[in-house]
Amino acid sequence: MSKAPSSPTELPTPPQRRFVLVTGPSGAGRSSALNVLEDAGFEAIDNLPLRLLPALIDSAGGERSVALGIDARNRDFSTNAVIDLLAQLRARPNMTVDLLYLDCAAEILQRRFSETRRRHPLAPEDRPAEGIQREQQLLRPLRGRADVLIDTTSLNIHELRAEVELWFAPEGRRHLSVSVQSFSYKRGLPRSVDTVYDCRFLQNPYWEENLRALNGTDSRVAEYVAKDPRYSEFADKVLDLSLLLLPAYREEGKSHFSIAFGCTGGQHRSVAAAEQHALRLADHGWQVSIRHRELGRQHPQEANT
Repeated sequence: MSKAPSSPTELPTPPQRRFVLVTGPSGAGRSSALNVLEDAGFEAIDNLPLRLLPALIDSAGGERSVALGIDARNRDFSTNAVIDLLAQLRARPNMTVDLLYLDCAAEILQRRFSETRRRHPLAPEDRPAEGIQREQQLLRPLRGRADVLIDTTSLNIHELRAEVELWFAPEGRRHLSVSVQSFSYKRGLPRSVDTVYDCRFLQNPYWEENLRALNGTDSRVAEYVAKDPRYSEFADKVLDLSLLLLPAYREEGKSHFSIAFGCTGGQHRSVAAAEQHALRLADHGWQVSIRHRELGRQHPQEANT
């Protein structure tokens, strides 16, 4: 049975966008909450002047949701201005607007400022208690209007992340982006990698004349590397380890994780291993980017990969 055609006036419903305004006293965890929202897919902005926000949302377009952090240091901050802004945004069709207020006991805020030796933005010199009290009074009208109120007095950073994700992360899922890269040991380890695998034990295509000028993205090089009797078990064990650890790192709160494969020149073995590992991770549903640090940097005669 064929489906009846839609009415000419029937238009698809535009996707619902989400806007979260994050506020609360200084030291209560606003920056940490914004980091969680950014990991959950929001465009996170801290302390943008309020008058610029409507234009920013209009220019962004699309389906991207926005999280804005704001506090009393903001140049045009006032509780009335924030309340008016929320009303304007809530009047827009296809937009869900939430005010997230992060609260904390005054004595804990004072201890946090003391431990970090930060100056409270509203405090006279060396008197953070006065600034904390002044800020809490200033923000009281917003606290009363909060859609979501999280008290961070007794929360550590992981517990705060879990609370914010509970309310705002899609389907409560944490996101972890994985970067896979290849490199040359001759040029040193890449910066800020989390895990490194040394591929120099594998048979080396460099010593094959017909493969020397190629690199590990070429199927002929990849096949040559894969014929090493140790390669298959190595690749499987690396994959098993990644599939074991990546969910644990995601639950710990990491948003990025990098895996690097190295060989002598970074042209053949490490490239082939990184390519295959990235593809296999993608097949298991992970968001993966890949980078080959040395490709294009060396001449073949320098590689000895």
